[in-house]
Amino acid sequence: MRTLKYEQIVEAADFVSAQMKEKPVLGLILGSGLGGLADRIDHACVLPYSDIPHFPVSTAIGHAGRLVCGTLGGHEVMAMQGRFHYYEGYNVSQVTLPVRVMQLLGIKKLLVTNAVGGINTGFVPGDLVLISDHINLTGMNPLSGPNDDRFGERFPDMSRAYCPVWRKHAARIMQDMGMKGHEGVYGGLGGPSYETPAEIRYLRHIGADMVGMSTVHEVIAANHGGMRVLGISCITNMAAGVLKQKLCHEDVLAVADQIEGKFCGLVERIAEQV
Repeated sequence: MRTLKYEQIVEAADFVSAQMKEKPVLGLILGSGLGGLADRIDHACVLPYSDIPHFPVSTAIGHAGRLVCGTLGGHEVMAMQGRFHYYEGYNVSQVTLPVRVMQLLGIKKLLVTNAVGGINTGFVPGDLVLISDHINLTGMNPLSGPNDDRFGERFPDMSRAYCPVWRKHAARIMQDMGMKGHEGVYGGLGGPSYETPAEIRYLRHIGADMVGMSTVHEVIAANHGGMRVLGISCITNMAAGVLKQKLCHEDVLAVADQIEGKFCGLVERIAEQV
């Protein structure tokens, strides 16, 4: 699959813009089992991905595959109710297409969420963790190839890939809500198989606190486009070898469902203060 052309991304952005009533200020990417937040968006305009020019279709279980635009926390938002993954057979240009559309529509803040396996034994399933940094072990980068200066500079700085000011603000909100203010490094792998115990030992050794199969490409593209990023991970299981349990996606979705209320309340509070 070839890299999407600038004109194709503009076509997608123009289509979405024509359906919206107001200009969004916040972008949301909702991970596995976390899409219920989109149901709390008021005055929603719902666009199936299949209706949007050049958009892929979500095939992962727990991803509704819709773009939901409307009001959350008193602000206009654009939410991906389900994302695209490299393991679904899409290239990184397709995976990051929604981020580029958000950029063209003027969104300056992006909140990414995901369901992850816990590597840090200080975490337990059901915890929400603010992402402080990531390690991209997918072997892919959405900025590979010729740079399009209309999106950003050739060599973007990633030393603050996840905005420390926004993260500190979110940590205060978590404390006000009685949550632990966990922070951690996200290890991004290609999937779709779960990691082996040896891979988890390696990830712990190099500094990862949690592991997942998404997010890193979207965050790279967002930083390239000058967006501020906040990342929230939901610990849905402990990673392979930590508790010796067998891993399955149904358990991931079950834990995500259990903490939906806590997760939605946190994101709504964050959206209120964007």
